[in-house]
Formats: sequence, C-alpha cells, structure tokens
Amino acid sequence: MNEQAHYTTATTTLEFRRNLAVVQDRIAGAAIRVGRSPGDVRLLPVSKTVESSRLRLAIEAGCTDLGENKVQEALRKSVELADVPEVRWHVIGHLQSNKAKFVAKFAHEFQALDRLSLARTLNNRLEVADRTLQVMVQINTSGEDSKFGLPPQEAEAFIQELPAFERLHITGLMTLAINSPDESRVRACFQSLHKLRRQLSENAPSGVELTELSMGMSGDFELAVEEGATVVRVGQAIFGPRALPDSYYWPVGDKMR
Repeated sequence: MNEQAHYTTATTTLEFRRNLAVVQDRIAGAAIRVGRSPGDVRLLPVSKTVESSRLRLAIEAGCTDLGENKVQEALRKSVELADVPEVRWHVIGHLQSNKAKFVAKFAHEFQALDRLSLARTLNNRLEVADRTLQVMVQINTSGEDSKFGLPPQEAEAFIQELPAFERLHITGLMTLAINSPDESRVRACFQSLHKLRRQLSENAPSGVELTELSMGMSGDFELAVEEGATVVRVGQAIFGPRALPDSYYWPVGDKMR
C-alpha cells in the first residue's frame, strides 16, 4: 500500500498546514465510517530524514510532536531545535541497549519496547536522569522476520514483568503492518493488535495501562483507524517522499537482541 507518487514535498508553513489538514480529514473520515470520534485518534508526524530547517516550518504549522526511527538522528535534531521547547520527541524505531542513555535524556515517548533487557537498561538510565518515559510495547503482528517486536503469544508474560520498571509508564501496544497491496492482509495485522490489546487488558498488572494502539503509517493509516488505532504515525503524507528506502529504517538481518 504505497502512495508515494501522490505525496508532495512541503517547503513552506502553508504547505505543511495543507498537508496536515488533508491527513486530519482522512483520519476523521475513517473514524466516522466506523462510528468513532476523530478526536480519539492522535496524529504523530514522523520526521525521519527531514532536516531541521524544514522541521521549523512544520512546527509552525502545528507539528509539536515528532516521531523519529533512529535515536542518533532524533538526538541531533533535539539539540538543533533546543530553542523550541514545545517540541516533544517520540522514538518509534528499534533501540539498541547501548543507545538507551540517549532516549532517557530527551525523549517524551518510546514506542518500540520489545525485550526485558532493554526495559531494565532504560529504567536504570531514567533513574540517573530523574525522568520517566511513556512506553509502548512493539508487537510483530505480521510474523515477518524483517520486523522487530514480540510475537503476540509472548506478550502476556512480557507485560506481567513490566511493573518492576517504575520509570517506564506503559501506555499500550505498537505494530508495523505487513507491506502488501492486499488490504485484507494489512487489516489483519491491525485487527490482531486490537484483539491482543483487549485480551491483555483483562489481566494487565497494576500500573500498566493499555489504552493506546499505535498502528498505521502514510500508506495504511485509514485502515488502522478503522480497526481501532489511537495513534497513527504519518511521515511522507505530511513531509513528502523520502530519499532513502524503508530498508534503511527496517533492515533485514541481525536484530541485535
């Protein structure tokens, strides 16, 4: 589900406002189709590969929450835009444990927790920084080896361990759907996460909230909204086509567990 050919690169505040309005209208339409309130869906603009000078224009247009896949890129931008205190940074990509110290310093939210060793490292780093962090657990709903995240059948045992990490505020689940032109296969990933959230909520331990479902990107966020997404991560439909392929952000191979 790739509509990249239809995306236009925003280079002015007005163009960013127009792109945001289009995306918000599409979110609203998808929500209304299934009897949901558009206000129940949070739009997270994903700014990976976008230079800080253009981000300033996007921020003026209303993008005060920004999602980044690579922590070093996000950290650099947080320094470059340190004079804009209203910006909140969301790390949405796989995180190596040796980079957890950076996330603990500047991130408002981390959406890709997938192993206890990382939870422990993040918690320790947050204690040193005297901060807390909103966190989502990443689930691999597509079953693809190229994607990170816990297998759905391992999620319950994982969730039960998380209250031990008091600096992590667990808010929900995140997934990447299969990259396929077959809408039924994409929709099935979103349905799987929604069902899993419902099952996990029945026995969620004290201190763990599972209110958020982060799912859907530029090519499939309307399907995600129809299937219960509370957060959609949209990059190209707001900022324009990326120069780098998806494999740069979701590499196949060693997952460095």
